Amino acid sequence: MVVLSPPTLEDFSLIKTCKPSGSLFTGIPVIDLSAPDAKTLIVEACQEFGFFKVVNHGVCLELMARLEAEAVKFFSLPQSEKDRAGPASPFGYGNKRIGPNGDVGWIEYLLFSANPDFISQKFLSMSQEKPEVFRSAVNEYIWKVRGVVCRVLELIADGLRIEPRDVLSKLLRDEKSDSFFRLNHYPPRPELQALSGRNLVGFGEHTDPQIMSAVRSNNTTGLQISLRDGTWVSVPPDQSSFFINVGDSLQVMTNGRFRSVRHRVLADSLKPRVSMIYFGGPPLSEKITPLPPLMEEGEESLYKEFTWWEYKNSAYKSRLGDNRLGQFEKIIKKKKKAAAAAGP
Repeated sequence: MVVLSPPTLEDFSLIKTCKPSGSLFTGIPVIDLSAPDAKTLIVEACQEFGFFKVVNHGVCLELMARLEAEAVKFFSLPQSEKDRAGPASPFGYGNKRIGPNGDVGWIEYLLFSANPDFISQKFLSMSQEKPEVFRSAVNEYIWKVRGVVCRVLELIADGLRIEPRDVLSKLLRDEKSDSFFRLNHYPPRPELQALSGRNLVGFGEHTDPQIMSAVRSNNTTGLQISLRDGTWVSVPPDQSSFFINVGDSLQVMTNGRFRSVRHRVLADSLKPRVSMIYFGGPPLSEKITPLPPLMEEGEESLYKEFTWWEYKNSAYKSRLGDNRLGQFEKIIKKKKKAAAAAGP
């Protein structure tokens, strides 16, 4: 059981709230990775939603449960002990503050580089009875989920008829891949939500800047995605499956064919939410630009070329809800957006 400290008015004043919204969305694409039409369905989901659920993914449910249990143990520690694993700058333990630019949420988290050596060194300083158990679960989980994401990216390459089929997945398997892993805990605060009659925002609306991310959570609601018309819908929880997000980088690499999904997390009023996210990123020196096999004759890139380091550095300086791709869009992209907004 996660032990929570009493809320303070100061805590509450920092956290954004929003009106209860977002009915459960039953139209989320569900992709069976073992199905023969998986590649086609994944491409369609990336184009329409930038978001889908995968089943038959091959990751052991026992591993998921074991890592969740270890995360709960950590987040149950006294605050002084958790603080020894932080502050997040950007790695380590973080509480409420998300990034360096004033964004806050009703959340505490552990953020790691997906490099096993980094994780090992970080856990050596953490206050737990058996830190090696936690460390082992994190390393194994990252290894397995990276495999799922790479498999999805290779199915995308098949569906788009791109060769070689590892053109995307090799960026995550590269030893210099700039990938991350985060464990999130959103504690319930029914008394604070009752005070305002609104939902506490656990993690504000944003898109993921990487290529692709994979989310797994306990059986608690909170995750919401934004549809094309701007409507927010709630994602029904499923603790045995993964939810896949298209990131900004993949949107650029497909020249806008795929949609980087805007999403957020609202704190559940009664139950703690624990989620674990793998963010698959390329090496820092990788140039992010539309893939040549996708470009039709005479088609122009909608984005200026940039490296992952340049984009990451720009994103780090921005606010959570900013349109991070905006400054990299070419004029042609901005004109198309203006025309679409103006209507017929």
